Parts: sequence; structure tokens; C-alpha cells
Amino acid sequence: MSIETQEYVNGMRPGPLTREIPECMRDKYTVVQAIIDIIMFVIVGIGYVIKAVYLSIVGRPKKDLKGAVAVVTGGGGGLGSLIALRLARLGCTVVLWDINKQGLEDTVKLVKGIGGKCYGYVVDLASKEDIYRVAKKVEEEVGRVNLLINNAGVVSGSYLLETPDHLIQRTFDVNILAHFWTVKAFLPAMMEHNSGHIVTIASMAGHVGVAKLVDYCSSKAAACGFDEALRLELETQGYTGVKTSLICPYFIRSTGMFEEVNSRFVPQLNSNDVADRVVMAIRTDEPFALIPGFFRVLLPFKLLVPWPCMSELIRKLVPDAVPVPVHPARPATDAKVPSKPVQLEAKHGAPGPMTVMPPARHDRQV
Repeated sequence: MSIETQEYVNGMRPGPLTREIPECMRDKYTVVQAIIDIIMFVIVGIGYVIKAVYLSIVGRPKKDLKGAVAVVTGGGGGLGSLIALRLARLGCTVVLWDINKQGLEDTVKLVKGIGGKCYGYVVDLASKEDIYRVAKKVEEEVGRVNLLINNAGVVSGSYLLETPDHLIQRTFDVNILAHFWTVKAFLPAMMEHNSGHIVTIASMAGHVGVAKLVDYCSSKAAACGFDEALRLELETQGYTGVKTSLICPYFIRSTGMFEEVNSRFVPQLNSNDVADRVVMAIRTDEPFALIPGFFRVLLPFKLLVPWPCMSELIRKLVPDAVPVPVHPARPATDAKVPSKPVQLEAKHGAPGPMTVMPPARHDRQV
């Protein structure tokens, strides 16, 4: 493309047709172009809406996952282990990542017990170098990854000024920064074959703030933005075969993160139901899933009603996200963050029914 053509495309140089239009008519011509663009957008948009309504009525076609290699972070327990079992039943080769070695071994045994192929890798998702190292090892030992499920997450669960700095850092390292490193590790191969799927397990907390969860809500909001921007970026580059899905569930039971949450009006979700919903979103290439589904109707009201009304609703719905402290107070002399913060997790087994070790009350992880 010549320099003149590039400048014309970028709006820096008037095109031949524009030069032929009198100066007094050029603004009007621009308005006509804008009106035509809006009309075309409305027509195309209506087509997409009709298609979406049709698919919601008749159902979306389900793709076959047999033979796919699926990486599930936080797969040593909780929701990750339940998703792994379902993917194995569908014929996937499941690769589990977790910091908890015992939880990994338990889940690998469960998956192999139902006849599935499963591998477990101990990974510190707060370490970029560890993620890249294990990702390369997986591609060498298992094969090209077709499905990446960023499920791992941690929560500190206290008021912002009572939350130690190292736990805030840990929340962002695991809940969002790890997504960047895992995607950068596996996306190039997906783009090369124009085939793959990236799943982001976020939360309703990524759309609605909750007291005692400032760091958690912030990290999940970042995860929501990460998925949307990544999806748009892939479409802009023409990689239509690489899909992304954003999963935003309400508080889930039996994952070890929000067992004590005080929730009114809306009950906590069953972890098995959420795992089923995640797999359904993967098989139907669903870009966005709110759980429960009726939140899709309620969420827009956040932007329509006055803030005092929204604040009152949230405080009534979730009077206390973490009724009891989840991490002990640190000594005043312990101001330095350890270079390898594995000691906290070494004592803590994978949450949920897949572990034989009780979850610790601090820095809970799923």
C-alpha cells in the first residue's frame, strides 16, 4: 500500500471524491456518510439480534471436544476438579495446574478412575517464569493445547485497610496477571491453527462491588475486561476460529472460597451446576455467561438507578461476604513479603470435596 493510500485510509489526506466536492458541501457529505454508516450498523445489528434469539430458542450446536488438550488452572480441587471430570468424560486430555500437590494427585486419580487421560503439574500461578516453564513442558510432553480454562483464584476477604499488602499482590498475581501469562504461552499455537478456546472464570463480583472484597472485585473486573478486549482483538486480526468465553457466577458452595458468605434473596450456587454451565458454554462457543441467568436482566439496572438505591440493594443482598476473618494477623515485625510465598499454601489443601485436607482460613484458593 502506497503512502498516499495509507494516508487516505487513515483520514490524513482527502480522497479523490472528496476533492471534487465544494468546500461548503464537505461537512454535509460527512454527515451523509455518518447517517449511512448508522443505518448499515442498525441493519446488521438487527440481523445479529434475530440470530441470537433464534439460537436461544432452538439451541446452539455443540462442538465435539474429543481429542482436545485442555489446561485447567486451579484444577487441584473445587470447581476446577469438577470441570476436569466433565471434560474427561467428553474425551479431552486434561492437564491440571495447581500449587497444591496433594490436591492435584487426588484429582488426577479421580479423572483416571473414570477412564480419562489426565496429567498434573505443580505450578505457582503467581510466578510468570513458572507459568512459562510449565507451559513449554506441557506442549512437549502432552501436545498442543486447544482449550485453556483460567479458573484459579484466591480471595483475602477483609476490609481494604486490614488486608496485608502481600495478599493484595497475591490476589492480582493469581486472579488476573496469571491470565496474561497463560494466554501468551498458549495463544500463538491457537492462532497458527486458527483454532482454540480460552475460558475466563471471573465472577459477578467483577460487575458489582462488595464490601471486604475490594481486591477480589477489582481483580475480577480486570478479568472481565481482559476477556472482552482479547475477543475483540482476535476478531480484528481475523482469527475467528479462536473463541473466548467469560463465565461470571454468583457465590459458589463447596469451593473453599465463600463457604461462610451471608447471602440473602439469592442462594449460593451448586458447584456441580456451575461446572455443567461452564462446559456448556465451551461446547456452544458462548461468549458470555452469567450464573444465574436472570442476572443478565438485572445487571443493566446498575447504570439506571441512583447509587443509594444500588448500594442499599447490594448491602441487603450480601450483608457480609466474609463473616469471619480468613487470615490471622501478621506480626508487626513481619513486614517483608517472602520471595516464595508458598508456605501459606503448603499448609492448605485444595478446597472442596476433592481433597482430604481441610482448607486453611487464609488466602483461600480455588
